[in-house]
Amino acid sequence: MKFLIITGMSGAGKTRAADVLEDTDYYCVDNMPAALLPKLAEFCMGAGGRYEKVALVTDIRDAGGADGIFDALEELRRLGCEYEILFMEADTSTLIKRYKETRRPHPLYAVAGSIENAVQLEALRLARLRDNADYIIDTSRLTLGRLQARILTLLGGAPRRTLQVSVISFGFKYGIPAEADLVFDVRFLPNPFYVEALRSKTGMDPEVYDYVFSHEVAGAFMDRLGALMEFLLPQYVEEGKHMLTVAVGCTGGRHRSVAVARALTERISALGHAAELVNRDFDK
Repeated sequence: MKFLIITGMSGAGKTRAADVLEDTDYYCVDNMPAALLPKLAEFCMGAGGRYEKVALVTDIRDAGGADGIFDALEELRRLGCEYEILFMEADTSTLIKRYKETRRPHPLYAVAGSIENAVQLEALRLARLRDNADYIIDTSRLTLGRLQARILTLLGGAPRRTLQVSVISFGFKYGIPAEADLVFDVRFLPNPFYVEALRSKTGMDPEVYDYVFSHEVAGAFMDRLGALMEFLLPQYVEEGKHMLTVAVGCTGGRHRSVAVARALTERISALGHAAELVNRDFDK
């Protein structure tokens, strides 16, 4: 069994690290009291192989502080449980900036009197733990994607290389989907609504789909949109993004947007990503 202790400076990305490891089949527990580490280790070791890789996040918030963590690690050794320590850190200015942005109090703020003093006090208290770490990651200048790559380089595992993409067709008259990451307006395309035989149908019907793409401008647009997706999606994957919502809108969300969203979903699937089509407004 692989047992990993994730610890380090508050605000340095311990929870982010756990999220990355969870995607590589680690069983992760955040903010684990150090005193419970041996009990959890006993449980995992006796689970008959159900928990092969376990990562536990613990830090200065623990009631016993760094000494309590060391006491727990000594108990793990007595149990015969092998473990490694991943220590997360960042420079003082980065940690101060992160705390100002989140407006969360540092765990040691009450005793230190300022964020800067709290960071320095925490570094002092965790110095022994850092000295005993198997891996140290400085997240000061790491994006989420680079953090993911750094963790996987150190600890192994296969990163996710695909996105879960949701393609939503919608009508502008009903509002842009709040969850959209990218929005495309296809109201410039010829409108099947003005063709009597197509008005009651939707972009999921072959007649409407064929009508939309019988116009050269629709095919040219899809070629450019497909090329954009081919460029963008790997960039999102590289940055560690796992989910993306692409919204395609026309006036009522019934004809043009549905046809284009349908075609886009097929293009994205062909690129090797999991794509789901959601027609939000086509039955309104």
